Amino acid sequence: MWVLRSSPPSPFGRKIKIAAHLCGLFGRLQIEATNTADPEDSVRQQNPLGKIPVLITEDGTTLYDSRVILEWLDEQAGRGAIIPTEQGRFAALTMQSLADGIIDASILQVYERRFRPEEKQHQPWLDYQADKVRRGLEWLEANVADPGASPHVGEIALACALGYLDFRFDGEWRGTYPRLQQWLADFSAAVPAFEATGVH
Repeated sequence: MWVLRSSPPSPFGRKIKIAAHLCGLFGRLQIEATNTADPEDSVRQQNPLGKIPVLITEDGTTLYDSRVILEWLDEQAGRGAIIPTEQGRFAALTMQSLADGIIDASILQVYERRFRPEEKQHQPWLDYQADKVRRGLEWLEANVADPGASPHVGEIALACALGYLDFRFDGEWRGTYPRLQQWLADFSAAVPAFEATGVH
């Protein structure tokens, strides 16, 4: 078995779980709950950054972050399962980078509000991060293609980014980006693992 250190709300951990399903490897994962805020949690020994997700292979090798783990899963599945090997490869990887950036900027907004008293929250910083999310969503609204028959890492990451915005920001994006809303509905219908890996 491979051990996946993650937590249910993590969009990056969700990427791994969806990808493992798509690669036919989910049955080999043992998911271990992780508290990154706990200094006693062993995740800090497994990943010096103390971040999730971390994948521990059967020989004890630790892999992080999500993009590295996804590449490893793709290799285990025989290459090309979730990362195109030729045509479309860099478009998929770039889409993943954009979606991950949306997640990162969203998490920074959550942390600013969670860990700072209200009087110490820096609104220009919050606005700066929110603007990254807005620009990313605007680009995707104008350019995203319908989900493919074989979802790739960019599509997995985008679905997880939109799912995180639903979870942490009450789905406010939905009223502004109808094409992305339809895209996510289509992805969810085609990939049952998306709904199965959400926070319920």
